[in-house]
Amino acid sequence: MLGHAAKMPATCDFVTLHTGQKMPLVGLGTWKSDRGQVKEAVKHALSVGYRHIDCAAAYSNEAEVGEAFQECVGPNKIIKREDLFVTSKLWNTKHHPEDVEPALRKTLGDMKLDYLDLYLMHWPHAFERGDNLFPKNPDNTMRYDYTDYKDTWKAMEKLVEKGLVKAIGLSNFNSRQIDDVLSVATVKPAVLQVECHPYLAQNELIAHCQKRGLVVTAYSPLGSPDRMWKQPDEPVLLEEPGIKTIAEKYSKSPAQIILRWQVQRKVVVIPKSVTPARIQQNLQVFDFSLTEEEMSHIGRLNKNWRYIVPMITIDGKLVARDAGHPHYPFNDPY
Repeated sequence: MLGHAAKMPATCDFVTLHTGQKMPLVGLGTWKSDRGQVKEAVKHALSVGYRHIDCAAAYSNEAEVGEAFQECVGPNKIIKREDLFVTSKLWNTKHHPEDVEPALRKTLGDMKLDYLDLYLMHWPHAFERGDNLFPKNPDNTMRYDYTDYKDTWKAMEKLVEKGLVKAIGLSNFNSRQIDDVLSVATVKPAVLQVECHPYLAQNELIAHCQKRGLVVTAYSPLGSPDRMWKQPDEPVLLEEPGIKTIAEKYSKSPAQIILRWQVQRKVVVIPKSVTPARIQQNLQVFDFSLTEEEMSHIGRLNKNWRYIVPMITIDGKLVARDAGHPHYPFNDPY
């Protein structure tokens, strides 16, 4: 099976970063993939043609991803390391400049890699230093740290100089924070990864990035149907009638239409799945294209509906976990 798959063309479509690197437009997301499942999901994705895997230290499953890489990637394996694009992310507890390189080295060790293609700062705001991913006060609020993300950025630049990462970027930053990083950057951010789907189209933020030479990656591109903090009355993206109609026309699934909309506007997508059939289906978006009218119809579905806002319960009420941090990104319009 794997021998045959290796002959298939890898995903034909990619964007080029300002570094010259080619980043495949479809990658496999690994957030919320259980430790027992993620290794097989990554192996299956690689076998059907994925060449881009999106990871993070905070997902607590990088060692399992590493086991898949050890079996499939490298000399005499089905995939050469240089043909694979791997992203990971620096977590909020590791923003202190002295913690940045050790955090990356832990990720590289877990994933059995010598370098990353892309390393992102996961959020602009920092938590208390240490090895507890979610340091909390007795009342359940987060214990923050106030390291300036620009100082964290300067430490990330050194990773590029050392050859440990090929590109660096940002995740969950707003437009003002991106410009703030650009004002001090000697190595410019190559990518911004944010939640993005037809209900949160991010048109202004994407235009802002594209003007400044950043590629945008959409996480939760299908509206994250399996996340926590669900509200009973929220809109379900995959049941949107207009998208279902377009899907019927092309004999594709609603998910494939949504992913096609993103890649057709040169936004990278990283849908997460551990289901073999869906992993494969999510890559099958390069054999058709949407009309301009269909593209703009999907773009007009925007409701500025953000599905991914980390919530905690305080005094019996759900509140945005990090909204009190001065660097919290989502208090700005975009």
